[in-house]
Amino acid sequence: MPERAAIFGVGEIVYHKRFDYIGVVVDVDPEFDLDEEWYEKMAKGRPPKDRPWYHVLVHDAVHMTYVAERNLEHVDDPEPIRHPMIEEYFQSFTAGRYQSMVSLN
Repeated sequence: MPERAAIFGVGEIVYHKRFDYIGVVVDVDPEFDLDEEWYEKMAKGRPPKDRPWYHVLVHDAVHMTYVAERNLEHVDDPEPIRHPMIEEYFQSFTAGRYQSMVSLN
């Protein structure tokens, strides 16, 4: 199956429909990129592996999650999130999304 374009981008605020939290996307994998053991233990709903998966910093938490695209949706009128690692990934929050750090390489 051909690779499908990701719906969400790095810096976008998203809502997890199953677990009722918001967060910010810090990375996108075009398809599932962890091991089978993780998938069997953590992905109880068996989301498709051949669709995009997202690394998300969770608002008001200290952890990051790995989420299948089908479990996320856009947030209307997004606001900044609170997470201790936010400044490691982003330089600012403008127009409803985070701006990535500028790379010199």
